[in-house]
Amino acid sequence: MRSPAFALLLSVALVGAAQAQQLSDQIAPEAATGTAARQAVTADTRMVAAANPLAAEAGLDILRAGGSAADALVAVQTVLGLVEPQSSGLGGGAFALWYDAQTGEITTYDGRETAPAAAGPDLFLDDNGEPLAFFDAVVGGRSVGVPGIPRLMQEMHASHGRLDWPGLFDPAIELAEAGFAVSPRLAGLLQEEFGRLDRQEAARAYFFDEAGAPRAEGHLLANPAYADTLRALAEGGADAFYAGEIAEAIVAAVEGFEDNPGRLSLDDLSAYEVIEREPVCVTYRAHEVCGMGPPSSGGLTVGQILMMLSPYDIATLGHDDPTAWRLIGDATRLAFADRGRYMADSDFVDMPKGLLNADYLAERARLLERPDALPADAVSPGEPPWDDATLRLDGHEFERPATTHFVIVDDWGNIASVTSTIESAFGSRLMAAGFLLNNQLTDFSFRPDADGEAVANRVEPGKRPRSSMAPTIVLQDGEARHALGSPGGATIIPFVARTIVALIDWEMDMQQAISLPHGVNMFGDYLVEQGTAAQQAVPDLEALGFATAIRPLTSGLQGITIIPDGLIGGADPRREGVAVGD
Repeated sequence: MRSPAFALLLSVALVGAAQAQQLSDQIAPEAATGTAARQAVTADTRMVAAANPLAAEAGLDILRAGGSAADALVAVQTVLGLVEPQSSGLGGGAFALWYDAQTGEITTYDGRETAPAAAGPDLFLDDNGEPLAFFDAVVGGRSVGVPGIPRLMQEMHASHGRLDWPGLFDPAIELAEAGFAVSPRLAGLLQEEFGRLDRQEAARAYFFDEAGAPRAEGHLLANPAYADTLRALAEGGADAFYAGEIAEAIVAAVEGFEDNPGRLSLDDLSAYEVIEREPVCVTYRAHEVCGMGPPSSGGLTVGQILMMLSPYDIATLGHDDPTAWRLIGDATRLAFADRGRYMADSDFVDMPKGLLNADYLAERARLLERPDALPADAVSPGEPPWDDATLRLDGHEFERPATTHFVIVDDWGNIASVTSTIESAFGSRLMAAGFLLNNQLTDFSFRPDADGEAVANRVEPGKRPRSSMAPTIVLQDGEARHALGSPGGATIIPFVARTIVALIDWEMDMQQAISLPHGVNMFGDYLVEQGTAAQQAVPDLEALGFATAIRPLTSGLQGITIIPDGLIGGADPRREGVAVGD
């Protein structure tokens, strides 16, 4: 199953980052353009777009061996959990969209973490009933939810896989034992982790040397404990994760962090289930844009943004027109106002049924019929049509941009579009059995209520925290046309929405759409991507009445377009990802 390309990449991992670019440019023409020139990558039948070349090639090897996108998903995720541990892994959760080429149907899989049975609304309040500071809540066991990734991988393989389960772990096992070269991005992030990631012995020993210095770029980093965990999963399936030695190691790490212990139990782990949910789809310019429903806010909020933009001629305006930026920014602000008020885990919260109601969103869109920015007092939650929903208050939560997205298209035209995360970079900063544990519970509102009214996204036992993850598949005439998604915390939603606008309205190819400089406005200030041509828009945005702030906006968009005679892939130039295919 090992291809020459993966063997070459493995040698890159062994010899260090200094030779990595020279060797990776030799892999194949399409991979080289993905990492260097950032031209769109083309392929005939199969493709993987992922945040690390080793993960992308591992997935492509599975496809070459006759595997489906669900088989390749296992290889991609397990390699990403090793080489990009700050973003995702076995200790985290994911949302996945599956497109079945034979039926044309989209199924969504909710592998989001759940709150322990012992967690309650007071989880992130101090002794005075006030919300904890972010890192006071994050570092340690308090923030750890029940991981969903292992069960998600098995559920999708059982439904859509073609190859035997055990062999799907071979690429990650081989790499974990041999070691991989610490990437520039991982090395840079480790420099920021003094006092957090080095507080637990297991994490400190893995990510820092004996002198206490973080692992440097190019350092050969092996993880035999992770290899052992993967072997247990290969042999025993997901049950080997949710019970037995691995589960015991997780609970011990959560309970054993004395400064900030958590409430996770073995019973919480054994009770975890992946949920199949209906996709959330909206019509935009004769395309069906389908995403993940609650507990993700991604599909609903992206859908609201696009439906509010529908009455406006964004195509004629163009991607650098300040009026287009105004419309997209203010539509995003209005959608985020609804998101903050109403959206949460729909298994726990009765939500308005009309958040995507056409008449409601047409009324919201009319708020954009002005020549300048919406004033702050005009941006508030709307009143969508109700069913049995309960009035809720806006929440108080943090969502940090440390996640990954990958897209896989197999030989039969099936598609997996997956956003996977451990929440903030390095999650809870706790390791167990060779992988990091999530801090996903901090995606709940820290403040559960006010004046007797409940916040929709409050902590409740067994509940899944609201997410901004927005894995997306776009259909045209009933067939898949684009698949994409991004990391980025709350900025995932505007990253994905504007990429869809670029693909449909501005007719860009996937790489062009992904590479566009970012400008996002979720809560009032227009955030403009530092060091890009987007900064030229600042005077025009300020003239329209927006306050602006120049910031790094490090998306990690990955996407694939399906055309009649092949595939076109793109990977975000802001990170280390590639699109590869045959």
